[in-house]
Formats: sequence, C-alpha cells, structure tokens
Amino acid sequence: MSSAEEDYNFVFKVVLIGESGVGKTNLLSRFTRNEFNHDSRTTIGVEFSTRSILVGDAVVKAQIWDTAGLERYRAITSAYYRGAVGALVVFDITKHQTYDVVDRWLKELYDHAEASIVVMLVGNKTDLAQAREVPMEEAKMFAENNGLLFVETSALDSTNVEQAFETILKEIFNKVQKQKQRSSQSSTVSLGSESPESAATAQAEKRPCCVAI
Repeated sequence: MSSAEEDYNFVFKVVLIGESGVGKTNLLSRFTRNEFNHDSRTTIGVEFSTRSILVGDAVVKAQIWDTAGLERYRAITSAYYRGAVGALVVFDITKHQTYDVVDRWLKELYDHAEASIVVMLVGNKTDLAQAREVPMEEAKMFAENNGLLFVETSALDSTNVEQAFETILKEIFNKVQKQKQRSSQSSTVSLGSESPESAATAQAEKRPCCVAI
C-alpha cells in the first residue's frame, strides 16, 4: 500500500440501501469516481468504493458499500451492515412504491446495525421532477419524525450528491468526536481523587439498596 493510500485519520463504512433501480450504484459512482452509467443492468454481489474527504482538520476515508442488486432477492446479510457507521436509505421520487418501503428498510437496518448509526433519507432522480410522485415535504417530514437526515439528489446531473455524502460523513465525524470526549471525561473523573462530599453522596445513594423490605 502506498503512503498516499494510508494518509487518513478515520475510515467510515457507509451502506447504501433501498429498492432496486432507485439509483444507489450511480450515487456511489458519481461520488467516488464522478461517473454515471446509463446502462442500468444489475450487478450481483456486494461492491464498495472509497473516497477521502477533509472534515475539519481530519482526513476521512469513506468506504461506501452498495447492495449491487442483492436487494431484489432479499439476500442482504448481516455482514453487509456490520461495522457500518452511516447509511443512506435511497428512494426514487418518481416511484411512490420505493418510498412506501422505506420503513421496511429502516427496520432491517436497525435490526442489523449499531443503534448509533447515522441515517440519511435520500430522494433520488430530481432530474425527473416532472414525473415526481413523492412530495418533497412528505419525505422531509418523515425524516424529521424518524430522526433522519434528508436530502434530494440527482446522480444523473450531480445535484446534491457531494452534499449528501459530505453531510453524513461530517455528522458521523462529529458523533465520533463527542464519544471520544465523553470517554476521556469519564476516565478522568474515575481516575481523579474522590472528594469527601462525592464519597458521602455515593454512600447515601447506595444505602436504599441495602434496606430490607
């Protein structure tokens, strides 16, 4: 491995999920290689691509995984989700049925991934706005009610593709930084000498457990 490849501070695994044909593969190729493939033949087998971006002072290497057609066979395994810190749930704004099953995809995601995973709802194919079936406000409201990030994109003309990936990577980065701060604070507290007051408080808090009922 060359030194250039090793020159990053974090590696974040992000998975793409959603119905077949919503444009997951083209979102991936647009972000990582700035390519769009009009030939929509499905590739079978999980694929991933990487791209590094600067977040603050840190270089973050995004490892973005694509279901690559397995979703149509319901053949995605827990290994696909393992270690993922972010997920893009993609639907096609021109096909309401791809939006209707977002709930099912979220359930599968939360069944297999860490509870702390950062999730973004992505309405793709805004270049076909004249054929829109899913109102933007409806999807945005759903995202807000479910604690998801939200963006509409077009892999074809690049609209918001960079923004989508950069937003989720920044959100993951901020979460990781907060966790680091919390863990360093908690270790400092436990290592620090206990004051008589805090010892007395701790003793008082322990007492109820020892009262016979």
